[in-house]
Amino acid sequence: MNSLAGCYGTEGEHRHASNRYLELPMNSQTSKSKQQQKQTKKLLSIHYISSIMANTNLHGEDLIRHCGLNDKGKAVEQMDNQSFHRLIAVKLASHGFDVPHSTNGHREAENQVMQLASDLFRRYAEQSRLLTGHLNPPDRRIQDFLDDALSTTGVSIALPTNAINMDRYGMARKLSLPEDPSFDEFHNSENSSYKLCNGVLHNPFNDRRTTKGVFHIADYGLPVPADKIKVPLITYAKLLEAALQPPEDLNLLPYTSQWNNPVESMVSLMLRPLVCPEVPGVSPEKRLEVRFFVPGGCVSNLDFVESIFGNAGDPSLPENDAGIDTNHWTGTSGCVILAPHIRKLKKKDVGLPHISEATEEQKKTGMCWENEDELYNGGTPFKITLRDKRGIMVTILADNYFGYCKKEVKTQIGLSANIFGLAEEEHAGGAVAFKSYSLGTHFYPDEAIVGSSHTYEEALTLLGNTVIVHPTGYATDKKYNTIHILPEDIEVDLTAQAATWTKDGVQQSLRILPGHEYLHPSGYKIRLQKHPASTAYKLIGTAGEGTYCHKPSTVSGGGKSEISKSMNDAVIYGAIYISDFETDMKMVRDIIERDYSNCFKSEYAKLQARSPSRKILSMDRSLGSVVKLLTPKNEYTKEHLNFIESIPYRISSIVFAIKRFYKPTWREDWQSHFSVDIVNGAKGHELKLDGRKLAGSYLRVGHDHINGGWRTFKLRQDFISADKVQMEDDITASVVVPRERIKGLPTEYSMHPSLKISQNCEWRLFQRPDDAIYPGFDKQTEDDLAGEQIFVSNFKPIYEEEMKDLSERVDFFEIFTDPMKKHMHRCLKEGGVNMCSAKPRIWHGEITKNPRYLQVRPDVASQISPNIVVALLSRPRDKYLAQLGTRLYRKLPATDPCVFPVASVIGGRRNNPPDEINGVKILPLCVFNPIHYQEIPELFIDYVCSVTGKSPSTTGAGSEGALTKGPFNAINATADLNNALVSMILTGYGGFSSAAGYIGPNYKVDHDISLLIPEVWCRMTPEERSPENLIKNGALEKLDDFEMDTPEGGKRTVLASRLGYRITDKFVSHYFGRIFDNPCAAINEEMLKPEVQSLEVFADGVDNLVEAERKSALNYFKDGTIKYACPLLKIILHVMAYGNYEGKQLDDPEIRAMFTRDAVLKSDWYKKRLVTKQQRDIVLGMRNIKALEDFLGRPGYQVEATRLGIHQRLVDAERELARVSSDSYLDDLVGTLGADPIVDDEE
Repeated sequence: MNSLAGCYGTEGEHRHASNRYLELPMNSQTSKSKQQQKQTKKLLSIHYISSIMANTNLHGEDLIRHCGLNDKGKAVEQMDNQSFHRLIAVKLASHGFDVPHSTNGHREAENQVMQLASDLFRRYAEQSRLLTGHLNPPDRRIQDFLDDALSTTGVSIALPTNAINMDRYGMARKLSLPEDPSFDEFHNSENSSYKLCNGVLHNPFNDRRTTKGVFHIADYGLPVPADKIKVPLITYAKLLEAALQPPEDLNLLPYTSQWNNPVESMVSLMLRPLVCPEVPGVSPEKRLEVRFFVPGGCVSNLDFVESIFGNAGDPSLPENDAGIDTNHWTGTSGCVILAPHIRKLKKKDVGLPHISEATEEQKKTGMCWENEDELYNGGTPFKITLRDKRGIMVTILADNYFGYCKKEVKTQIGLSANIFGLAEEEHAGGAVAFKSYSLGTHFYPDEAIVGSSHTYEEALTLLGNTVIVHPTGYATDKKYNTIHILPEDIEVDLTAQAATWTKDGVQQSLRILPGHEYLHPSGYKIRLQKHPASTAYKLIGTAGEGTYCHKPSTVSGGGKSEISKSMNDAVIYGAIYISDFETDMKMVRDIIERDYSNCFKSEYAKLQARSPSRKILSMDRSLGSVVKLLTPKNEYTKEHLNFIESIPYRISSIVFAIKRFYKPTWREDWQSHFSVDIVNGAKGHELKLDGRKLAGSYLRVGHDHINGGWRTFKLRQDFISADKVQMEDDITASVVVPRERIKGLPTEYSMHPSLKISQNCEWRLFQRPDDAIYPGFDKQTEDDLAGEQIFVSNFKPIYEEEMKDLSERVDFFEIFTDPMKKHMHRCLKEGGVNMCSAKPRIWHGEITKNPRYLQVRPDVASQISPNIVVALLSRPRDKYLAQLGTRLYRKLPATDPCVFPVASVIGGRRNNPPDEINGVKILPLCVFNPIHYQEIPELFIDYVCSVTGKSPSTTGAGSEGALTKGPFNAINATADLNNALVSMILTGYGGFSSAAGYIGPNYKVDHDISLLIPEVWCRMTPEERSPENLIKNGALEKLDDFEMDTPEGGKRTVLASRLGYRITDKFVSHYFGRIFDNPCAAINEEMLKPEVQSLEVFADGVDNLVEAERKSALNYFKDGTIKYACPLLKIILHVMAYGNYEGKQLDDPEIRAMFTRDAVLKSDWYKKRLVTKQQRDIVLGMRNIKALEDFLGRPGYQVEATRLGIHQRLVDAERELARVSSDSYLDDLVGTLGADPIVDDEE
């Protein structure tokens, strides 16, 4: 299979291969040949890689051709350089270009081919000229749209028919640099490109996106939102006409730049981005089609976008035609034309009126001219788009900064999702977090940890032929032989370095090894891991079921990426400090032996499930219970609170360490096991256990604004950072379905009547490694940039002399991790131009704050260095292991899909104190404590505005628009907001958010809280995460409006109620207490109540937020799109803009009742969404049938129709049309988003 037919069309050979694999006999390892073993391993790889990208079903050469990754997630090239050069020569010759004879030795065979086939190439070129005007299917759909939309302008537009198409991954990269190996770089007016020893460096003219005045929309089709600039249709037509005629120097193809007759041509690419994830057993994935056209000199932009979204092949081939891929196409098409040269066009020349003839709106937005030399948009970057309700969108980008291309695909995914229905495109991050603990030296299958309903025999039945069963009674995974499944009575003893269990009355054992995972039948995972700061090993236990933390509507710098990062890099390791051994140990003993019977106030004592008199070292009291006992709480008596206050932090840390390591066999003689060294004749200060130095783990939580430096706090001795599987980072496609439609879910999801399934749309992530400028700090980035086939941007090109200097500077070079050191040595050996992770480019005389690179998605990437994590695990293995543990926990057969629905919604906000930059005052936005919860009305007031501080990714600050998608939304934001509102109400997720940047004006926390959120959340049960329970138990407190004196002597109302609820000291002591020894010190009262830091700054921050919200809402009334808001959104927008809705406040019981799930399901406006979805599906179904019938009717296409299974597709399409046309289909849609009408039907 050489195309994407297996990806977007029929199931293909992957499904058959998987079935063959599943029929392999169990326990056949000994008799299986090496070839069979190899085939089994390959099929398991196929099974895994297909699970990463839903139903794409790509593997082997097809996967490499699509995105440059093999089945193991490793970046590779599909062919060697010589073969690629031959392919390019043939492609250029077939387009009628003169390809010179090569002077390189490896091109002799190529020259022979070119000579023998010269007549054939000329004939092909002549046929292409005769077919001028003939377009491939996606281009024909786009051309028909342009012909219709621009029919009144008098401007005739024709899409290029001779553009060189990039029909396989990697070709664009080859074409972006000179063919001649003696030339390592290429420069034109828009880009500087460099050939590195391990990839490419592309530095565009601008180092980042601009966010001001950037989004222009033609006055056609759907309404133009107030935050966009409306452009006359004639102006769009003239800009498009110029865009398709790039100047010769920009059209020059870099690959041919050293030829006598360089090629000047536009180049093109086809993408098929994900719009709606597959819901196994319910609906297949859905994708749109997007065509890119760029000048030859900007071909590096195609390298960029295909690296992220994948290459969808040759659009002329029927197997790649979305129009007949009726099972997976959304029915929408997009086109992106890169045209940086149009920044030089004059307003007058593109049809804009003179100021004397302009409307007031045109004067305000600059869509007119006064002087004839005025440049369109002032000569600065912009994008302009044409779209309508048909779901076709054609955008011109007047800048080649790479981020524009990615964000434009994001925009077009969003439009497609709104037109198709059911789905949302979200600006989000997300990860599944699996809580982990240090088990010390022993694991016992406690029912409280692993339950009692899972058996080994049942596990073998579920896993079938995916494991090898050993005679001693355990099994090993076939894909990864370091993963083992053991019986339910397994015990693990680190001292003996053995796992033991009983089979047929006989005890069996297995040596446990580092790098291996041992699974209980419940999915609970045990591994042996070396402590990062000592030579000691410990057992780590990890839960089978994880918690999917979804971070939508997260502003720039709000922690989208951080939610999925491991906390390991942030942890600092050090000794457990003891001041004076005898004195401190006496204090410790007093605490351990104290009677705590009367620690609670009388009204709380009777509510305790267990007696507080339990001794600290009693096996009936857990470490968590001891932490709570010594953490201040309102429930405690004044005497006990004073006692807690008197305990120095170092003493409580020692108590917790002793509790962590205490063994019942010690009885009262625990102190003899602890000691300190004698240093220079005096007792030292580092606590030791049985002669081994104890290491404590410490975590940074903000900056100390008084003394300087970072605030670090000791983690609990049993704390281990959660295992995480990254699910999202920036562009997310999601779908909401009723819970009962997803098979095999555990009771943890029973609180949500509908669930959201989210999926990353990208193969590679456009990362900004801010901290990589410090050698050795960002280990992951250094490892990535030392790898192969890298794509980097905004880094400094470093030539041999400078690379030699850097590698000889010991104060610089020796700080790097080993991968970057080896990379720099390689650069010196191979010569040429290269890059270093700590050297961003110089832009306008300053170091850029926006260095970038493409990182293979961590859950896909093949290997990570031992420098990154302690266990030598690859990321695909991590995800595979997570799925395996979850499968066992849920009792899912190996043949059934394992779905991770969203469990919690936790957005992110970027806060800043009052500041001044270049004489411009920055208003405060630091009113939130670490975690807030907002009910739906307050949450969506926040979502509508999405205020943020300045981000290194962009040139602006302030509101990022509805759902943080303002710069990327091509239609009225009411569609996205309506969808998001329905989604939150149907699912019942609580609307939480976390703080980044600052908490109050004094506490700079950067992303310290963002990293902690999944650690806290995965250690909470679904009931504990319930906002209702948190409020009831006092862990969340509501903020109320209050009055404050004004300078004039009056009063002003501060609308603090907009902030919703915030966590309290109860939340901190109970839930952060599962992480820190002293949680209330890490998250103190000043952080919980930012107004304590400065009431004036707090009030100003709330006022700033409310005013920004008011201005955002007024835009919906200004542009008239308020009429497209659903009734609930109308209420929210009215309150934001005017403070009330029909005279009622937001807290009116009648209004609050409208925001319930039952009220929504019964509403006429929700029912209309379901009918709208049905109508659109019927129209799409009829269109699909016609496309298939037309294909079958083409003369000479009978063989192709048979090859592609068009007859069966037609049968399936007719069956699908009948299904969506039935009355029962409307019932099936209940609990989903349906489809937003977007605009009224008559429009």
